[in-house]
Amino acid sequence: MYKEALRPAWVEVDLKKFDHNIKEIIRAARASYNPHGDEACSGSGDADDLPNDEACSGSGNSNAAPRDADLAREIIGVIKADAYGHGAVECAKVLRANGVKTFAIATLHEAIELRDAGCTEEILMLGLTPDMYADTIVEYDITPVVCDAENARAISDAAAAARKIVRGLIAVDTGMGRIGYLSIDDECIEAAVEDIKKISDLPNFEIKGMFSHMATADAFDKTFSHLQEERYNKFYAALVDAGIDIPFRTLANSASITELPEIRFDAVRPGIIMYGCYPSHEVDRSLIDLQQVMSVKAAIVHLKDVPVGFSCGYGRKFIAERPSKIATLALGYADGYPRPYSAQAKVIVNGVLCPIAGNICMDQCMVDVTDVPDVKLGDEVIVMGSDGVHTISAEVIGDATGTIDYEICCAFGQRLPKIYI
Repeated sequence: MYKEALRPAWVEVDLKKFDHNIKEIIRAARASYNPHGDEACSGSGDADDLPNDEACSGSGNSNAAPRDADLAREIIGVIKADAYGHGAVECAKVLRANGVKTFAIATLHEAIELRDAGCTEEILMLGLTPDMYADTIVEYDITPVVCDAENARAISDAAAAARKIVRGLIAVDTGMGRIGYLSIDDECIEAAVEDIKKISDLPNFEIKGMFSHMATADAFDKTFSHLQEERYNKFYAALVDAGIDIPFRTLANSASITELPEIRFDAVRPGIIMYGCYPSHEVDRSLIDLQQVMSVKAAIVHLKDVPVGFSCGYGRKFIAERPSKIATLALGYADGYPRPYSAQAKVIVNGVLCPIAGNICMDQCMVDVTDVPDVKLGDEVIVMGSDGVHTISAEVIGDATGTIDYEICCAFGQRLPKIYI
């Protein structure tokens, strides 16, 4: 038990595994890629039609040497939501040590936390910032995304007042349906280009580049992903044709880095894969070796022997069918341990898989440890993680509760203290 956690339940974050994952992502993101085979880089006319020399970024052969463009490709470390529950400030240190120079967040509070912790790297805001917070964007040197000339004007005005220049990304909606200029047809693109021309004329707002997000890159069927790629490239071409300089492009999320190398462009934005979780069951896991960074542990705070017929928890969902030993953990659904998981939940106690006894409570849960020899108060229990023999992953918990590993990690990271190893 970690005394510094101030409670007998905690999240354990293995920064060595985080470092391993980052190095794997850098390897994958900067690997050679050539959709036309080796001949495309020998001067064929087709390669000239591809934007940003993507056709000549290497070879489909994994033994091909990466081009300079591949080696220069940026990694944008997505550490929003407190690094998916892992602790943004500590994860930023490991990213920095691996040469990552841009962090992506989702709220102003997240950006300010990083600045207050001494982060001097570029901080990219993945969401839109209302006009009233334009001065905060300027004050903390945040890179915004915009999809409206008036919003960009508010940021430009705030920058002018501070005698600064803000560099931001144009957000394009290629099919996620969240934020960005629509790019679904020529009419939408023409209207967007006219609005972006206004942004390009602003005195204190500089267009750094173009941003969009993939909706189904983690699906086996890549049909819609290729449509998004097509829309993205068409929008980019329209801006270039209109004389608007777009020197930087980013589109690829976690799954795209390995599954869709043709959209890596100038920078990729790994999120969940940095933390050792795969984006879905449909991705090819052989392409990148990941190690789950987060474990959740608790110490037994109470033990009791109970007779046949004894019940545990709200609703009496557990009723002892034999003389049993029940352990109590100071961990519940307020800590991210999902209540719908109760009937399927197991934890690891001294090498033995043990079921949760009854419904998970808000701050506590009970475990049937009858089959654990010599169990005692203070014994460490693995709620999520591995003992080398048994593994309970975020994916397993997510599958059992109808959600995704992203949500499980984020939830555990909210209230539980974090211990870094």
